[in-house]
Amino acid sequence: MDNFEEQEDLDDNIIILSDEDGEEISFEFLDLIEYDGEEYVVLLPADLTEEDDGEVVILKLEDTDDSEEEAYVSVEDEDVLNKVFEMFKERYKDEFNFID
Repeated sequence: MDNFEEQEDLDDNIIILSDEDGEEISFEFLDLIEYDGEEYVVLLPADLTEEDDGEVVILKLEDTDDSEEEAYVSVEDEDVLNKVFEMFKERYKDEFNFID
């Protein structure tokens, strides 16, 4: 899933994104983190089952030509992903049970 476009922002922090195949996926918005001059969203898939491990998704927020729409782009740089996730973990260390 390389490029996501926000389609709908619902109450309860649920965001519905479309992947490159046009398939809709629901996510719970957890946080917006600024790192190295860029903004990243931390999302949790909304359709988790008990078997799922609760992995978050980190996407880079980018402006589009349409000033009212933003794009969410996957992050390929492992160092950036790790730094953003560490910032998220530090911010929410008392609210979530992180498993390393």
